[in-house]
Amino acid sequence: MWQWTESVEQYVLDVIFERRRDPSARITSAILLGLSKIYQLCVQVRLRLWQHRIFRDHTLGCQVVSIGNLSVGGTGKTPVVEVFARALQQRGRRVAILSRGYKSVPRPLWQRILSKLAFQEDKVPPKIVSDGRSLLLDSEQAGDEPYMLASNLRDVVVLVDKDRVKSGRYAISKFGCDTLLLDDGFQYLALKSRLDICLIDRNNPFGNHYLLPRGTLREPIRNLKRAHYIFITKSSELGARKLRKAIRQFNQQAEIIECAHQPLYLQDVFTGERHPLEELRDLPIAAISGIAVPDSFEEGLQGLGANLVYAKRYADHHRYSQQEIINMINRSLKRGAAALLTTEKDAVRFPKIDRRDIPVYYLRVEIRIISGAKDFDDAVANICHG
Repeated sequence: MWQWTESVEQYVLDVIFERRRDPSARITSAILLGLSKIYQLCVQVRLRLWQHRIFRDHTLGCQVVSIGNLSVGGTGKTPVVEVFARALQQRGRRVAILSRGYKSVPRPLWQRILSKLAFQEDKVPPKIVSDGRSLLLDSEQAGDEPYMLASNLRDVVVLVDKDRVKSGRYAISKFGCDTLLLDDGFQYLALKSRLDICLIDRNNPFGNHYLLPRGTLREPIRNLKRAHYIFITKSSELGARKLRKAIRQFNQQAEIIECAHQPLYLQDVFTGERHPLEELRDLPIAAISGIAVPDSFEEGLQGLGANLVYAKRYADHHRYSQQEIINMINRSLKRGAAALLTTEKDAVRFPKIDRRDIPVYYLRVEIRIISGAKDFDDAVANICHG
C-alpha cells in the first residue's frame, strides 16, 4: 500500500515542479490548480473565523510558542525546535514539545471509534515520547521528528497528539511544564498568547508560489504578517538580501534571523560510534535519503569533500525495510563506496540488520546563527520573561 502511495506522491511532485510535460501531467496540473484555488479560499475563511473569534482559542496560563513554516517540508524545522528547547531549558524553563506526530502509528481504529462513540476522545492521554528522563516510544509509534527531538534533548518532555490543547494541558498537569513549543505549529490557531516563529528555506523560499495541492504552500505568502520572528534557514555567509527584501513586503515588524545547518560529526547508525567529518575527505560514499529536499543533503556531503558515487532517494518519511537497506549496501559496494551515508531523520527509520559489509553513518547537524544572534537571544529572553 505504501509503495502505491509513494508512487502517487512522487507523480504529484513531478507535476508540481514541472518535471513532467506529457498530456496527462498537463491535465493533472489543471485539476490541481483548481483544487488549489478552493484550498486557498478554505484557508482564508478558516483564518477569518479564528480572527473574529467565531472559533475560540484557548489560554493555558503558560508561555506557548509556535515554530512552523508556510510550506510543506524541507525547511529544516526540527533542528530549530531543538535549539530553542535547549536554550529555554538551560535558562530554567520546564519545556514540553507538542507535536502532532506526522505519520506516526495511530491507535487501533476500533479504539478510536469506541472513544468517539463514548464521547471520551478528550480523555485519551497523548503519547508520551519522552518524560524528560527516558525515551518511551520508538520512531514508528512517535513519528520521526518527535523521536529525534526526544533522543537529543534531556529534561524536555515530548508529547504527540493532534489536539495540542489537550496535550498542552497534560504537559502542565502531569509534568509541571511552564513553556510549550508547538512543533510545526504556525497553522495551529487553537492556543492563544504565543510567539509565532516562521521558517523559510533560503534555497526554495516559497516553492512555485502556488498553494497545495498545485504547489507546496500551506497558506498565502501574505500570511507571513502573523510571524513575530522569521528564521531564514540553510543560509550562508553571503546572506540573503533579496529574500529579506521579499519578506519585508509582507511583514515589516518581524525580526529576521539567518541560520545554517552546521555538520558536527558522523555517527554509526547501528553502534552509535562517532567519527570526525575529516574522514569524509576524498572518501567514495553512497547516500540514501527519504526527505523533502534530498539535494541539499547530497550537496552538503560533497561540500565536506566526499566523493558521491551513488545516491538513492525515497519519498519523504519513507519507512525502510531490511531488504531495502541490504540492497542499498550491495549496490554501494558494487559502485566502490567505502561508506553509506544518510540523514539523522532517516536513521531513526532504519531497521536493525546484522550485516556490516560497509559502515553506515548519519550526519549529525545543528543550527548555527549566522545573522541575528542578539535577536535570537532576545526571543529566548522574551519567552523566559514575557
